[in-house]
Amino acid sequence: MNEKSGGAYLEKRKINKKVYKLLAILTICLGVLLIIFLLSNNQDSTYRATYHFTTPDEWKNDPQKPIFIDGKYHYYYLYNSDYPNGNGTEWRQATSEDLVNWKDERVAIPKYTNENGDIWSGSVVVDTKNTAGFGTDAIVAIVTQPSANGGQQEQFLWYSTDKGGTFKSYGDKPILSNLGSKDFRDPKIIWDPQTEKWVMLLAEGTKIGFYESDNLKDWNYTSGFSTENIGIVECPDLFMMRANDGTYKWVLGASANGKSEGEPNTYAYWIGNYNGKEFATDKSEPQWLDYGFDWYASVTFEDGNNSDKFTKRYALAWMNNWDYQNNTPTMQDGFNGTDSIVRQISLKKQVDTTYSLISQPVESLDSLTTSTDNFDEIQVSGSKTLEVQGEAYQLDADISWSDAKNVGFMLRESADKKRHIDVGISIEGQYSYVNRDFTEQPDKSRKYVESSAPFDTSKKMVHVKILVDKTSIEVFVDDGKITYSSEVFPDLNDKGITLFSIGGKSIFQNVVIKHFSSINK
Repeated sequence: MNEKSGGAYLEKRKINKKVYKLLAILTICLGVLLIIFLLSNNQDSTYRATYHFTTPDEWKNDPQKPIFIDGKYHYYYLYNSDYPNGNGTEWRQATSEDLVNWKDERVAIPKYTNENGDIWSGSVVVDTKNTAGFGTDAIVAIVTQPSANGGQQEQFLWYSTDKGGTFKSYGDKPILSNLGSKDFRDPKIIWDPQTEKWVMLLAEGTKIGFYESDNLKDWNYTSGFSTENIGIVECPDLFMMRANDGTYKWVLGASANGKSEGEPNTYAYWIGNYNGKEFATDKSEPQWLDYGFDWYASVTFEDGNNSDKFTKRYALAWMNNWDYQNNTPTMQDGFNGTDSIVRQISLKKQVDTTYSLISQPVESLDSLTTSTDNFDEIQVSGSKTLEVQGEAYQLDADISWSDAKNVGFMLRESADKKRHIDVGISIEGQYSYVNRDFTEQPDKSRKYVESSAPFDTSKKMVHVKILVDKTSIEVFVDDGKITYSSEVFPDLNDKGITLFSIGGKSIFQNVVIKHFSSINK
């Protein structure tokens, strides 16, 4: 090797070292970017809801009525740590200060710790007067368990002296024995100031039974309220509200199935009066608090921060349906169990002089807003796709029309426009609707495709509020007398929003889209 070629060789080695060093740096950078991408992609690919309450793992179903203690709502729900196998449910606890952000606590009433097996639905109350003898402000839960004596549904008492963190069994014997009814469950307990006694409601097939007690331990039957054409009732409810005209009315509710009559299978309720012994309804046919497919086992509860508990109340429900409860892609994330948002309910006198419950999303949802898109006015003939996309947001809009036949939104829409969930007003059919036929949905039988409710289209305008999340759509029509809650399982990449007006022009005004951050971090 001559001097010239040797110098070139050394120079070439120096260049190669620089190239190798640069390649090494690039390889490391690409590796870091790949890791970031995979982590980001993994987070985006989860079906866990962004802002709805979900069980940390395995299974949840029925909510239990939350109670308010020391500035927090204490919420219990049925939880099965052995899912997808059987072995029953127990009560797991979560707490919240704002009914939006929830902290998982622990199992508060474990299953198979007394002779009567697992723990079913029930009710929890704060015994401020120490009527049961467990101490002032003791927390008393009355629950249904399948009795060791033949597996009958009977009512058992558990109590807590640590502010609801853990419960002890009062005993293996029921405080209210089954007298022969196949269905005898879901006790709901309230304090009645009229009689200064505790009142228990029980789901007894197609009847709601009423019982009274001085001490939460000894119960006497007082009356029964029979229902028709809504199947077996579950999770009964009773409360008083003051309407917008100042009238006080009692509300009796229950989860029920009105499919045979073309009605929902969600929360049926009756407006009337309760005299401390029996309930008398103003109208025999029930009204419905939700027209969707997935608002079941619902509970209502008082505002813990409001001294006037009669003007405002809260409600939440299990977002699922017993006809397809196990069909969910969330199991890829290790859980099956999502609740509706907490909604605020009030009582309103209607034009026809009847009274109805009105629903709106709880105001504290606004605290999750990360960004907002506003559109003052959008005129639509046919369809118009917004540049805005999203998977977890609240959408508000005022829609007006003159000669259109069908107006609304296509949400969680795919890039090729083939997949979407439709929310709208059929002017021809005179009804509002939610249609999940054009995307993945839990009901593979396709029987539960479109939910609808009558709508007066003669006024030619409507306000809609729509809550969209990873696996759910909740809709509030006009003042919230009509609501829809349904599970949907869109492709996680489908985030489009399209406005449509079929058969004529419509005007979409005051369109506001609030994008929400996650509570499930």
